[in-house]
Amino acid sequence: MRPSPHLLAAVSRTRPSTLKKPSISLDHFIQRQRVLSFWREIVRALIKVPPSSTRSELRNYARAEFERHRELTDLQHIRYLLSTGKSEFQTMKRYIDEQVAG
Repeated sequence: MRPSPHLLAAVSRTRPSTLKKPSISLDHFIQRQRVLSFWREIVRALIKVPPSSTRSELRNYARAEFERHRELTDLQHIRYLLSTGKSEFQTMKRYIDEQVAG
């Protein structure tokens, strides 16, 4: 026997939320998506580098920077870090392209 939608709605109203963190604002959600997209872009670029210590050093550096600012909630600071990170990444990407080509 399947429960009716009315019963499910009543149960969900009386049950406390199981979320560990409070919900985030739309601006925070958008910035989070941009940061995750930027991380994926970095990982994709690093795949082009042949397996070496350079590849692991670049990945470890990028990961350490992301981890260091993981708990940041100030939107202006997040935007600043994202823009400076992208400019650093462009420099790193030129280096990667030189490594792959040369």
